[in-house]
Amino acid sequence: MRARSHLLTPLAVAAVLATAACGESGSSGGGGGETSGSAAAGDTCAPIAGERLVVLEDDQALQLADNIVPAVNAATASAQPALLPALDAVSAELTTDELVSLNAAVDLERRTVEEVAQEWVDDNGVTDGLEQGSGDLVIGAAEGSESSILATIYSLTLDAAGFSTEVRVVGSRELYLPALRSGAEIQVFPEYLATVTENLNKEFNGPDADPVATNDAQETADVLQPLADQAGLVFGEPAEAVDQNAFAVTQEFAEEHDVSTLSELADVCGDGSLVLGGPEECPTRPFCQIGLEETYGLQFSEFVPLDAGGSLTKNAIRGGEVSVGLVFSSDGALAP
Repeated sequence: MRARSHLLTPLAVAAVLATAACGESGSSGGGGGETSGSAAAGDTCAPIAGERLVVLEDDQALQLADNIVPAVNAATASAQPALLPALDAVSAELTTDELVSLNAAVDLERRTVEEVAQEWVDDNGVTDGLEQGSGDLVIGAAEGSESSILATIYSLTLDAAGFSTEVRVVGSRELYLPALRSGAEIQVFPEYLATVTENLNKEFNGPDADPVATNDAQETADVLQPLADQAGLVFGEPAEAVDQNAFAVTQEFAEEHDVSTLSELADVCGDGSLVLGGPEECPTRPFCQIGLEETYGLQFSEFVPLDAGGSLTKNAIRGGEVSVGLVFSSDGALAP
């Protein structure tokens, strides 16, 4: 669904944010072992089956800021001053809820990317009053509907700003990032802020470089700037829309326990009766079980190895096999 290498999301960066896609945890193994204290645990927060998934707010900002951000070849941006303002107009309107709806329209309702993107552009008025430019531009997209939707929104917006554009699917980050940096094949790409920051950080500062991306979008954009300069890239304004790890329960579970945030979940479900589902790496990743334990104080009676935000995890939540599971915040399955 996404362009991120952490998929994952996944959006080397694969190492930090694929880590960000699953997370490192230390207390339970990868397959259903009990955590300390679980022997006395009750079933206060045992799984509750239901059809609708609800994401619990990451109110203590465990996850990194993987906001959608336009990436542009630096030479192209310099030669085309109307380009970045047009892309920033998209960022100014794009929210996570809207990204969920866009993905749902394509992935679940089976509407075309072009139709869905055009409707969003029209509804949000992003083409009103744009500075005009000219020339040919190729907008790259990774495999998956989300990247294609975003690239098509960029394309339609840039067309309205006087450019002649096309969208070209160019595959994984290992393929598209060099192409974007050279500017010969593609000139624009919808990126993920923290993921691309760590990708460039590892490239220029070594594979063992300390992570520099944070859970704050502006801080991460600031540390990205010098890395982008080295790479021959320019980044626009990050959107509010974010595609990152998230943790979901059924609506029935959320209503039964009156929880909407991960902190509330920890307050209510402190007896260690929660069952966690996610990718096999989750118990050993800092953005998954370890982070939930260390940041929120959550305890789990069991970990069920499933997949990284895919159908196995979502079906396990719906089916009452796990209390809470790792999903991705822009997944169309989260649409109301």
